[in-house]
Amino acid sequence: MCGARSAPSALLEVAAAGGHALLLRGAPGCGKTMLARRLSGLLPPLEFDEAVEVTRIHSAAGQLGADLPFARERPFRAPHHTASPAGLLGGGNPPAAGEVSLAHRGVLFLDELPEFERRTLESLRQVIESHRVVIARARTSCVFPAQFQLVAALNPCPCGWRGSPQRDCRCDDAAVARYAARISGPLLDRIDLQIDVEAVPWRELERPGGGAGSEEVRARVVAARRFRTSGPAGLRGSSNAQLPDDSLDDLVAATPEARQLLGRAVDRLALSARGARRVLKVARTIADLAEERQTGPAAIAEALSYRCGPAG
Repeated sequence: MCGARSAPSALLEVAAAGGHALLLRGAPGCGKTMLARRLSGLLPPLEFDEAVEVTRIHSAAGQLGADLPFARERPFRAPHHTASPAGLLGGGNPPAAGEVSLAHRGVLFLDELPEFERRTLESLRQVIESHRVVIARARTSCVFPAQFQLVAALNPCPCGWRGSPQRDCRCDDAAVARYAARISGPLLDRIDLQIDVEAVPWRELERPGGGAGSEEVRARVVAARRFRTSGPAGLRGSSNAQLPDDSLDDLVAATPEARQLLGRAVDRLALSARGARRVLKVARTIADLAEERQTGPAAIAEALSYRCGPAG
């Protein structure tokens, strides 16, 4: 059966197994950047055709040297929030790949998400859906692939300390509301996993590590993806995050009890139709990790906890 996992380590495992975008919210120094960087090490190794794609993009951008002519690891790109739209999405004359394309088949980490230019973030929505960037010029147009896993991080308020036991927040409610409004609802709706990250006390950091290491978690991720493609209804190609909506019900195989739970959550939490579909996709990944052919209520409850807080 699908069991309860402890966040945020469980969040990374689910994200890696299903290719889901995730949002980390927390005060400065709580480990958001560390978690984002750890995700790339949990992803399965590059397939040969994926490595060829990454090599072509990075070679054209002058990112590969003579000592490393062929890409062997998934990219991890972390552009600063002052990056221009062309730097993030691509552009120039002649057209050049932006950070979203340099992150193709890897991880794109956007720290301090509300500080990015609003127009740039809105353009990112289309890239997330289409997995490509089209740069049009007067006489030609270029298409750059951009199938990346998005990891975004932000503070809970402009000063960063709202709700923190370490320091007092200096922001009033209006400032917090303006800060949150910098990220549109449609963009947030496209991020499958969203959790608050709390700082780990020093006494916990001093304890000997007892959790699973990256190699162990990566092995579970690989096993989940293998399970996904096995059996009579094995899924090929794209990850669970990219399951097509027109056949989502058949592919997720949710039990009646699971659908009832999701229905109650939609009414109680005012989830959008897109949000409900993304909960189903995450739940399917959780079921894959547990090697369950059907998606049960426990998987739905866990998926809800990663998007809306603990499900009750």
